[in-house]
Amino acid sequence: MRRVRSISRLVALAVVVLVGAGACTFDPQSGGSGGGGAAPVGAAEQASGASGTSGPDQRGRPTPAAPTAKPTRKPTPKPTRTASTPTPASSTPTVAGCPQGQHQRAVETYLARLGGFGPVTVDGRQSAADCAAIKKFQKRYGIRPVEGRAGPTTLDVAQRLATTDTTRCKAGAGTTFCVDLTRQTVWALRGGKVVLGPTVTRTGMSGYRTPSGTYKVNYRNPKEWSNPYEVWLPYWQHFTQGMGFHETTTYLHDKSIGSHGCVNLLHADAVRMWELGKVGTRVVLIGRRPGT
Repeated sequence: MRRVRSISRLVALAVVVLVGAGACTFDPQSGGSGGGGAAPVGAAEQASGASGTSGPDQRGRPTPAAPTAKPTRKPTPKPTRTASTPTPASSTPTVAGCPQGQHQRAVETYLARLGGFGPVTVDGRQSAADCAAIKKFQKRYGIRPVEGRAGPTTLDVAQRLATTDTTRCKAGAGTTFCVDLTRQTVWALRGGKVVLGPTVTRTGMSGYRTPSGTYKVNYRNPKEWSNPYEVWLPYWQHFTQGMGFHETTTYLHDKSIGSHGCVNLLHADAVRMWELGKVGTRVVLIGRRPGT
């Protein structure tokens, strides 16, 4: 009986030992190899940089793993507050509805010299009076847009007109049409006095130069048809070699183009020259258009 009890106690103790061993095989904290079981956690942790044991030494004892530096936490950048970008100041300030152009003072100077467009203060600063005068000037000479801005075209036209010397044209007893080819301006004299202009024109382009010299109007037609170019030539007054005065059908201030020798005019100027002229009216052209 005692023998049976001893055997039972031995069997129970063996069962306890076996169960405990089986649980340790799958214990993630175990340092054993475990045969075909899970790989040692220590190896994986070393690979991952975690702390743990490195495995048995030569005597079969576990050795402490080398201290591994703790992962550094990168500081989270603080969100930056985006400052509102200030709107740059306009380079062309607006006064009384008129933008100021880059040639303000020069245009004021020439308009003051020309006169007839209203009060202008030569100070390089746009004002309501300057705006009104520049707009009036632009409208008179067909400059687009009519906005009162002293831009390149406005400066060019004002300078050409203000520097035209009307005394260079030798007038006869009657009416004389005068053309300054260099400045691209036109005016009319009667009895030695200016009765029109100076005003703007556009003459022959490169390859079609309008010649200087003295001529006479020898043919007129209020609406001439151009056979070679197939366009109407309103208020036509011919003076030489198929060339004459007439209203332009294109933007007069487009310098990239030109006539085929004719003297192009704005509508109001073509009408006025038609009223002043007749067959036999003297025509004097001086200078030479630049680039021809």
